[in-house]
Amino acid sequence: MQSGQRGDTAPRAEAEARAVDGLPTSADTEEPAADRVIPEPETTSVTRWRVAVGLAIAVGVVVRFTARSHLWLDETLSVNIGRLPLGDLFEALRHDGAPPFYYLVLHGWMDLVGSGTIAVRSLSGIFAVAALPLMWVAGRRIGGTRMGLAAVLLLAASPFAVRYATEARMYSLVVLLALVAWLTLDDLLRRFSWWRAGVLALTTGVLLLTQYWSFYLLAVTVATLGRRARRGPGKGEALRALAAVGAGCALFLPWLPSFVYQVRNTGTPWGAAPTLRSVFDTVFQFAGGFWDPGFVLGLMFCGLIVLALFGHPMDGHRIELDLRTRRAAWPLIVAGFGTLLLAVAAGMVTRSAFAVRYASILFPFVLLLVALGTSALAHPKVFRTVAAVGVVLGFTATFPNVIGERTNAARVARTLRAQGRPGDIVTYCPDQLGPPVTRLLPADNGLIHLTFPSAGSPELVDWVGYAERNKASQTGPFSQMLLERAGPEHTIWVVWAPGYRTLGTKCELLVDRLTKVRPDMERVVKLSKKAFEKPGLVRFRPR
Repeated sequence: MQSGQRGDTAPRAEAEARAVDGLPTSADTEEPAADRVIPEPETTSVTRWRVAVGLAIAVGVVVRFTARSHLWLDETLSVNIGRLPLGDLFEALRHDGAPPFYYLVLHGWMDLVGSGTIAVRSLSGIFAVAALPLMWVAGRRIGGTRMGLAAVLLLAASPFAVRYATEARMYSLVVLLALVAWLTLDDLLRRFSWWRAGVLALTTGVLLLTQYWSFYLLAVTVATLGRRARRGPGKGEALRALAAVGAGCALFLPWLPSFVYQVRNTGTPWGAAPTLRSVFDTVFQFAGGFWDPGFVLGLMFCGLIVLALFGHPMDGHRIELDLRTRRAAWPLIVAGFGTLLLAVAAGMVTRSAFAVRYASILFPFVLLLVALGTSALAHPKVFRTVAAVGVVLGFTATFPNVIGERTNAARVARTLRAQGRPGDIVTYCPDQLGPPVTRLLPADNGLIHLTFPSAGSPELVDWVGYAERNKASQTGPFSQMLLERAGPEHTIWVVWAPGYRTLGTKCELLVDRLTKVRPDMERVVKLSKKAFEKPGLVRFRPR
């Protein structure tokens, strides 16, 4: 097997202990006889392959900056919170339910480049591009040059990575930080240095302050380091790594009161709790989802994960499946699927919502596991074919993300700009439709914006007591208030969409109540069947 060996290679006994404990381990811990690759002389086809690799990576960089869609709810909330003064920003996050680091970075970024759609999304694109060389380094350490190449190609063409590289959210930053933490921990377990310990501590703290699912990865890491510190070689390195991780956790302490408040008051009322199937679904969503290209790529991912665990190449045409598993796969299994299983179990117990984007913290480890599976393909042509198919399927699955529209808010906003008059009432049912629409409207258009059920401002969503507030709401008094505010001269516009949790059919009922009083009703913008966010627009003219 080709490997990225370094001069400070650990003894074989230590390598075996590291692999059993589920800690990072490099390619030199694998048994060389089991993972042979067939060398290939320099030929024209090899040169063409290298050009194709460079082109694929270049395309992967470009598509991370090419989404045409307008910002949807979560992105708009990021921007609206991120551009607040810092004191207001922290208070807004207490009611939003997110940690602060990404929003602080976005705050500074918008001070430099502005808050336009391309500007705010480019920050995530930069994080995503920075992850590519780190993926190469991580893959090369674990399985040699060929695995490093497979890892960076899979990441470059990954539909999941491209989606969140083109979204003004924290998830591409989380992928980058997870790779930094993995590589730094690997270095620290091999040779202690204060600067490595400092980087690991800082990265740990920043991860916790960027996404709360980092706690699950933290728990898995602490458990495996603790097991290593109790037995076997390398106890000292494990103890020092634990100390660095603990120091990083201390960085979270100033935010702890806000976190406790969020846990008690915000929750995730907009989504359903996970099931065991969520583990299976996550792999396929990493591959682009359950439509044709993503589904085929997901099947390929599953097959390569099996090879990563059990596959040993005998020669260019035969692979032996050994149930004793490959040692190099276990650190990735622990970091990837161990974290995912812990998160799913916690979500099932607490009834917290599950969204695949939260799994960005473990995404690079699952992708590295897929890349490790390619090391069982000893023949160069077989390896290149599989890698090429994965890249083609990946870019095909990214196509809807690049050209598609995530929200119907732009159509609604265009109509309001063209036909709305000063003094008209615009109400949003539910309030989650307010931020993406109002972002696209001029601030001085004279429209009066009210959200259901609180009649509050549409720029932010207050998630504190959200489910209870919606369940207690009544459409009768709210519709009467709208009619009184509009008076006999002004139009009432309702931006609405069905199917939002905690509201039942209240938005439909609100439209029905207004129709009884103002029968001159027109559905100006229909609900979208293509966009992820589907708001329609209904106009109620005055009598």
